[in-house]
Amino acid sequence: MPEIKPPHDSSDELPEDDLPQGDSHSDDLPEDFADDGDEMIETPLSEAAIAAMLSAAVDEHGEKKRCGLVAIVGRPNVGKSTLLNALVGQKISITSNKAQTTRHRITGVRSEGPAQFVFVDTPGYQTKHSAALNKSLNKTVVSVLTDVDIVLFMVEAGKFGADDAKALQLMPKGKPVILIPNKLDTVQRRSDLLPWLKSMQDKFAFAEFFPMSSHSTSDIERLLGVLKPYLPEQPWFYDAEMLTDRSERFLVSEVIREKLFRLTGDELPYNVTVVIDQFVEEGTMRRIAATIIVERDAHKGMVIGAKGLQLKRIASESRQELERLLEAKVFLEVWVKVRSGWADSEEHLRSYGYE
Repeated sequence: MPEIKPPHDSSDELPEDDLPQGDSHSDDLPEDFADDGDEMIETPLSEAAIAAMLSAAVDEHGEKKRCGLVAIVGRPNVGKSTLLNALVGQKISITSNKAQTTRHRITGVRSEGPAQFVFVDTPGYQTKHSAALNKSLNKTVVSVLTDVDIVLFMVEAGKFGADDAKALQLMPKGKPVILIPNKLDTVQRRSDLLPWLKSMQDKFAFAEFFPMSSHSTSDIERLLGVLKPYLPEQPWFYDAEMLTDRSERFLVSEVIREKLFRLTGDELPYNVTVVIDQFVEEGTMRRIAATIIVERDAHKGMVIGAKGLQLKRIASESRQELERLLEAKVFLEVWVKVRSGWADSEEHLRSYGYE
């Protein structure tokens, strides 16, 4: 049974080569090879090439670099996006109290010392609906798990329901899966967690347990320390300054969708999406036009609100956050259109950027 790490308590400090067929290619040989009749003779690597290889493999202190993919998986609305933002140190994934806020595979990067953590936030695994949108989201979750080196399986501390059980069935064999009981700050009697953690070990052979709160900076730092030894020794995938592989255009659509969900509450169904029609850089200004896609006229009315005040507020709050995020002046226009049945149409899903 893995070590059970003690829950964090704010009152007590815790211890610490074949060419692809059909592809065109050049007849020119690589520079590192010389053609001598029918033989291919490898020439010695230059000192510069050797230095570049060594630089990619170790940090400035000579310590071997580590880099790996870390998936964050769990049922809808368990706090995966909040954890991703905390791990990266900046908001790159939207959050709200509405389930299924995350719709796409979102990558966040954290580089510290010799280690680069590439975190992948996934949509919550959906078990209640079978629309094309839900199937697309579940397909994203499954595909992520085939590529990663480590899995963080998130549950709410002290709880384990049917949706958690369905998500747990997806956990890959042969890869370290770390149980993350989140929202530890909401647990009143932490002494009850020990038997619960033991019951979780009976459900799956977790590599480790790490009860935590995503809002605790010390918990985030300790989690990075736990993950580091699991990262493969290899060169980094991204530059040290990289925070996400998603474009500004994508982040704009996510910010607008977040404000939409936060301001409309539970009255608006989750099958709403945002399409960016225009994204133009004009010096220090971003000129953006976006369309909110809903399924019914009644939903359109909810988004627009009385005298258009709801839509105006959505656009205003989105613009303010985008100016902070993009560090630029933003001119934003937001429209609302009805596309009946879009969430159950694979053609519409593809046109709106779903995988």
